[in-house]
Parts: sequence; structure tokens; C-alpha cells
Amino acid sequence: MQVILAQPRGFCAGVVRAIEIVERALELEQAPVYVRHEIVHNRHVVDKLRRKGAVFVEDLSEVPAGARTVFSAHGVARSVQEEAAARGLPVLDATCPLVTKVHVQGRRYARMGRTVILIGHEGHAEVIGTMGQIDAPIHLVSTIEDVAALDLPSDTPIAYVTQTTLSVDDTRGLIAALGARFSDVLGPDVSDICYATQNRQTAVRDLCRVADLLLVVGASNSSNSNRLREIGVEMGVPSFLVADGDSIDSAWFDGIETVGLTAGASAPDELVDHVIAALRQIGPVAISTLDGVEENMQFSLPPGLKAAAHTSPSAA
Repeated sequence: MQVILAQPRGFCAGVVRAIEIVERALELEQAPVYVRHEIVHNRHVVDKLRRKGAVFVEDLSEVPAGARTVFSAHGVARSVQEEAAARGLPVLDATCPLVTKVHVQGRRYARMGRTVILIGHEGHAEVIGTMGQIDAPIHLVSTIEDVAALDLPSDTPIAYVTQTTLSVDDTRGLIAALGARFSDVLGPDVSDICYATQNRQTAVRDLCRVADLLLVVGASNSSNSNRLREIGVEMGVPSFLVADGDSIDSAWFDGIETVGLTAGASAPDELVDHVIAALRQIGPVAISTLDGVEENMQFSLPPGLKAAAHTSPSAA
């Protein structure tokens, strides 16, 4: 069986930064360090950090007075930031800089007096955070039908921002629907959607042109991982989202000669290796990597941790 790896795949710079923030905090302080929400949407990553002393909570009321607190990569609402400040909690903000960019854009549009439209999935942690970061009413849309149902006059000056982990194609369609529905529309270009999301989706499309079956390594609550699997389905390739090698079903591979393998932005390389090991249990496997974008993006750590990164024994 030929197994072709997507390039790029797995961790993005925002995820690497978020995990490193928690790890540095654990090195610098006596455990526990409290993390509001899963730092990234991957059970294996969360469990590994939990074993090192991280405690994951869904509400700041679960954090003891004075305990070091980390906000997840998805971002939080201003009300959460204000609650932490009121309690005097020492906070490290691991919000992905590209998510912060969306917050800044949304606030700027609101100050301009425009009605803000957020393209995203209801209930997703990033969407909840973004809606709580903009001091104005926000209309959330996920589908073209949602755009049609907006109770706004067609001449309303609107501006849109997007959840970073959405499908580029779906977002482009919703932006076009907003342009058709309203006469005065402002918003970032589709190219402003997270670079990692775009790169991984492009790689999956390339992979599906040569693969008989697609495996996406990622968590079921990972938006970007789910979108990768959906792209495979749209391209007519049997596609499965797997948490790790234990999720593999040997029946999937009857008559399959070429398997495309990728990973969502919050899935570590070790899980890809675990899937490959499971495939080797089914039969002989030859591994190759598809040509693709080489990512070298890095995001800096918060100031207090930046100095620690230079002095910590594990900084290398």
C-alpha cells in the first residue's frame, strides 16, 4: 500500500506557540497551571500537558485565587479577561495572533459604524471569543441561507470577519452571498484567512487527486480537521477522521492501493506516526511525501516567557 503524506500537515505556528506557553509556565512555576478551555482541540495534547501538571477548566470560577492562568489558542471574550483582572489572576494569553487579528478587525469595523457579520460555526470556542471581543451587535452566519435570512435592509453598511479555521471555498461563497445581498460591504480578502488553514486545505486537494482514500488525523471537535475530511468527501474520495491509529478500521482498505494521510493543525506528528504503524499492521506500506508548501512561520512568546525560553534547559 502506498501512503502519501500531505505537505504541510499537523501543527501550525499558533498551536506550537500555545503549547509552548503552557510548557514554559509549568517549567517556571510549581504546578498546577490552570488553562481555560482545551489549549488546542486535541485530546492527546491536552492529556500530555495534564500529566505535566496543567489543569483544564471551562470557567474561571474553577481557578483558585492567585493561580497562574492560561487562555487557550482560540481566544476568549473580553468578559473573561475582565473577570481574570478583577480577581487578580496572573494570565498568560495563548490566543493565536491570527485570531487576535480577527478581533482587531472586528472592533475597527464596529467603530466605523458598520454592522458586523461573523462567518463561523455557532458554539465554537473561537467564535464565542470573537463575539465577546467586539463591542457591538454581531450577526453570525454559517450558510448562504443564514445570509439570506439576515433581518437587515439591503443598504445596511456591513463588514464581515471570519473564523480562522473555516474552509476557504465555503468562506468565499459566503462572502459572495453577502456581496449579492448588501450594497455596501467591507471585509478582509479571503487570503487573510489563516495561512495554515489555506495551506492544509490546498495540500488535501492535491492529495485527493492521487489517493484512493484519505485519512485525516485530528480530534472530532477540531474544526479545521473536520473541514479537511469534508474536502476529501467533496472531491469524491472516501475520507475518514481518525484520532490515532486505534481508530483505523482495516475494512476501509479493501481494494485500496494509495492512501493520502494528513493531520489537522492541532494534531502532533506522533499521532501520524501512530496511524502509519497501524497501517503497517494491515500490510506492507511504502511512504512518500507530496510536494507542498514548507511553512516557517513562528509567533513570539509573551514577554515574560520569552526571557525564560533563552535560559530554560529545554529551550533547545
